[in-house]
Amino acid sequence: MECPRLYDVTDLPALEFDPFLWESLKDAPVSRIRLPHGEGDCWLVTRHADVRFVTSDRRFSRDIVGRSVPKMTKHFIPLDRAVSFVDPPDHARVRAVVAPAFTQRRMDLLRPRAQAVLDRLVDGLLEAGPPADVVRHVTSPFPLEVISELLGIPAADRTRVRDWAQILLSRASDHAAAERAKQVQQAARAYFRELAALRRAEPRNDLMSAMVAAVDEGRIDEEELLALATLMGLNGWHAVRNNASNMVYALLTEKGLMDRLQSEPALVPQAVEELLRWIPHKHGVGQPRIATEDVEVGGVLIRQGDFVYVSYVAANWDEQVYPDPGRIDVDRQGPPHVAFGHGPHFCVGPMLARMESELLLATLARRLPTMRLATPRTQVRWQTEVLIRGPVDLPVTW
Repeated sequence: MECPRLYDVTDLPALEFDPFLWESLKDAPVSRIRLPHGEGDCWLVTRHADVRFVTSDRRFSRDIVGRSVPKMTKHFIPLDRAVSFVDPPDHARVRAVVAPAFTQRRMDLLRPRAQAVLDRLVDGLLEAGPPADVVRHVTSPFPLEVISELLGIPAADRTRVRDWAQILLSRASDHAAAERAKQVQQAARAYFRELAALRRAEPRNDLMSAMVAAVDEGRIDEEELLALATLMGLNGWHAVRNNASNMVYALLTEKGLMDRLQSEPALVPQAVEELLRWIPHKHGVGQPRIATEDVEVGGVLIRQGDFVYVSYVAANWDEQVYPDPGRIDVDRQGPPHVAFGHGPHFCVGPMLARMESELLLATLARRLPTMRLATPRTQVRWQTEVLIRGPVDLPVTW
């Protein structure tokens, strides 16, 4: 058997596509790899059809808590009872508690409030510059305020949650960083336990109150609540902050994109979908599955007990599905992207992320039609040691 390749993720410039993933997609779409941390080898699946197969086939289980697994990080990011690591039917039971908060109807009700937050933040950007940092003034605080309003995190606590997310959702490649991440995990758990107690005493119209009610009704337990709250509170800011910033970077650097959205505002939802497909937002791979029996994937036999990772980033650049995948084409037709995952573990909040992204691009195109980078693109600073890629700042002028 061929020796597994080491996938030791390095920080890439700007939004450059990961060459390891590109090589895997073209030459070895189902291949054995080694990761920087954990024990043993694992499989990496990159082709669009194979990724969809693995993520929807119940013979690949997410119930891996407590196992020694090959992994990207030195620490284990989620809490033990996180819905990410629960198989159906328990997965559906836990997910059903929060799913009503992310329906299209709820997003339609939330949209005016989110627009008001965004307009206030853009006002602040205009008052601060030019030049001004669009990340600091807009793309970072916007998703933080929206997810905090939805979940019920008080305004005074939001910067703390933001800072926790930045630490916990890092690659933490050394012992000190892993220890910091472990401490943050414990602090976040304690915080959300306190917030749940407050909402039990004084319920409000927020998601934390709904989760507390679900605990009291016996639909989920307290540990599942804490894992859900931590996942949504931290990732609901971090992932959207970075992907929204990436979208703005593309808006500023991809020739003709801003002009197109200004002349055809109705194209914004299509542009968001294409950017979600195109942006290589993740460093490395996500969370593993384990094969519960022998399964053939893409003509390759995966044995019972083997760990399997999929790359949604690679699947979104599969040339067999998306011709010329490296080109942003807002008129592109074809199968939906898998930026939010696939199968039972499909992200619970894609409608929220879409709404935020659509509001952001439409508002910037309308209110700052001459916006451009205030520095050469080569001088834009990018975050390092993170799992979800994004710029540190985006100085803009107009």
